Amino acid sequence: MKLNDFKLERFFARFEFTAPYLLCTSDCESFTIEELLALEKNAGEAFRKLHLGYTETLGNPELRCEISKLYTNTTPDDIIVLAGAEEGIFIFMNVLLEPGDHIIVQSPCYQSLSEIAHAIGCKVTDWSMDAQNNWELDLDFLKKNITRQTKAIVVNFPNTPTGYTMTGEMFNKLIEIARQHDIYIFSDEVYRFLEYLEKDRLPSACEVYDKAVSLGVMSKSFGLPGLRIGWIAARDKVLYKKIASFKDYTTICSSAPGEFLATLALRNKEYILKRNLGIITSNLQLLEIFFKKYEDLFEWVKPRAGLLIFPRLKFEQEAEAFCLDLVNKKGVLLLPGNIYNYDNHHVRFGFGRLNMPEALAKLEEYLEKGII
Repeated sequence: MKLNDFKLERFFARFEFTAPYLLCTSDCESFTIEELLALEKNAGEAFRKLHLGYTETLGNPELRCEISKLYTNTTPDDIIVLAGAEEGIFIFMNVLLEPGDHIIVQSPCYQSLSEIAHAIGCKVTDWSMDAQNNWELDLDFLKKNITRQTKAIVVNFPNTPTGYTMTGEMFNKLIEIARQHDIYIFSDEVYRFLEYLEKDRLPSACEVYDKAVSLGVMSKSFGLPGLRIGWIAARDKVLYKKIASFKDYTTICSSAPGEFLATLALRNKEYILKRNLGIITSNLQLLEIFFKKYEDLFEWVKPRAGLLIFPRLKFEQEAEAFCLDLVNKKGVLLLPGNIYNYDNHHVRFGFGRLNMPEALAKLEEYLEKGII
């Protein structure tokens, strides 16, 4: 398998650790180890005594139990712990797909959700969201593009980079389409639990469809990317066993400290999610003011969940040139849409960090100087 460069990761490799103002990050404000250990009495002592041997391939049983509590109709035996979300994507695609197979992928998307299938030799159909209709998806397009070779539909709600999430009614129709054709759904749910209103939270795909695989991670909603702990939830036991077996050729097992801290965090998930949603909703209010002030420069869709938006530039300068000039002159990093193989007129904003107001103020300084 030969993979093309991961454009987003290569872009971040250039700027993520040098630009002082990251206005496009995809994760919530993180925690220190000290802050996590303070969540429970005696956690610090237990962490210091942690044995640093190999961990179980499927994941620590206690961690798998805590992960399973995020779902209904799902047990610890349906969970496999992985090294972040990326490993889950990579293994699922390699286990399920063969050259000549077909998948349909919601677009724009995180590159590996389509790139790995391309590298395997599959046909990939982009299921594009409609930027002129609040990023809505067309279910008729989906139905028309399913063939006998279609193995999976790949979706991501809340979506990166747009922030879009389906209504419950549409989601049910999506599940029924997959069921009628007996094809898998791979559901990237790394921003689940960041819905601003609980009524907008979709069921996890694995809860409602036995051929669905749900992907989760500690990095996004929980703000703990440094743990490198992700997971898949899958009730299809044949597929589950294949994923577990393939993992022997990737990471084998996870980090013991990462599993310990992830378990601790999930036991305290209500506190962590409440704190993260507080940061997000406060920052979103500032973004509403910003986009109202600069409505002649940006067109945006306010999301109902998550911490990402994908506004369109209304001026002639291309997005990549705009982002590079901005980071060079003001140290503010935005992500251009061409990184997603989408277009060069959208940019990704991320608003899950505490210093977003400061970054936004620097962007305003840039705009007020008449750069555009």
